[in-house]
Amino acid sequence: MTEMQIRNLFSLEGKTALVTGGCYGIGFAIARALHAAGAKVAFCATSDASVEKALASYAAEGITDVRGYPCDVTDEARAQKLVADVERDVGAIDILVNNAGIIKRIPMCDMKVEDFRRVVDVDLVAPFIMAKAVLPGMVARGHGKIINVCSILSELGRETVAAYTAAKGGLKLLTQNICAEFGGQNIQCNGLGPGYIATQQTAPLRERQSDGSRHPFDQFIVGRTPAGRWGEAEDLMGPAIFLASDASNFVNGHILYADGGVLAYIGKQP
Repeated sequence: MTEMQIRNLFSLEGKTALVTGGCYGIGFAIARALHAAGAKVAFCATSDASVEKALASYAAEGITDVRGYPCDVTDEARAQKLVADVERDVGAIDILVNNAGIIKRIPMCDMKVEDFRRVVDVDLVAPFIMAKAVLPGMVARGHGKIINVCSILSELGRETVAAYTAAKGGLKLLTQNICAEFGGQNIQCNGLGPGYIATQQTAPLRERQSDGSRHPFDQFIVGRTPAGRWGEAEDLMGPAIFLASDASNFVNGHILYADGGVLAYIGKQP
């Protein structure tokens, strides 16, 4: 294989990607990466205001041709309309990134059932709805990539996040089941499993204490990660391009953990 052929393996020229929750943080970074690799990119957010704010953020990065749509991805009718709108405005969806997600940090016995259900609805049911919306078109065209943003908590438990771990564990198995059901139609469904990433969502866990010391959880994560730091959203760009490109055509049902080594490490002895 020539150097040009190798480069082409990672090119997304001529592809259309839809990123849910692509307005900030991990989704924003993944959308930027797919765009830089040549894809036409669309994203959705929960409101018109969020879409407009995100479009301004993309423009600040020099990206002016991305399309944004408001959508509640837990609503199947709205999700189906989103897919139809993207395919009308941008192109047939070759790559779906199920990134939209929420977390509620509440001790299990204090968590209301409706809060548990809401997390599962956004983090697990919505990826099912979105995959269901794009899969018929992918099957008809004979190719497609679905990337489900999982988590190291697809593998591990931790206090206060029962709903999140349940949803992300389920998302890992949904990823594998989509592979099992649609792999024969040349559709690859894989998970991208971030470790602890420095985003808006994790900002409260990294706040400096009143005495200037690091948050205890911040200290814990840095000590638990062989890389010795929190991940950055940009650390997920390369893995996302790989999973979206022809370079991963024989990778299916896999969860690619970008976690700085957390899952490989038992931690330092106190």
